[in-house]
Amino acid sequence: MTTKNKPTHRLYAVTKNGFARAIGAAWPENEGEGLYLKLDFQPLNGARIVLREAKAEEAEAPAEAE
Repeated sequence: MTTKNKPTHRLYAVTKNGFARAIGAAWPENEGEGLYLKLDFQPLNGARIVLREAKAEEAEAPAEAE
């Protein structure tokens, strides 16, 4: 997958106790009808995946989790 778009959203794994860890990023697809997802980690133990709009500094950063 190649895209010139920067990430517009970040993916987080949120555990039952509320701990959130960045696990990836999302970009608009070229046709504009969906999102490309890049997961750097797979959530385990029933963690939910949450998609949040990226803040300006996050959109500039690589998709790798911090």
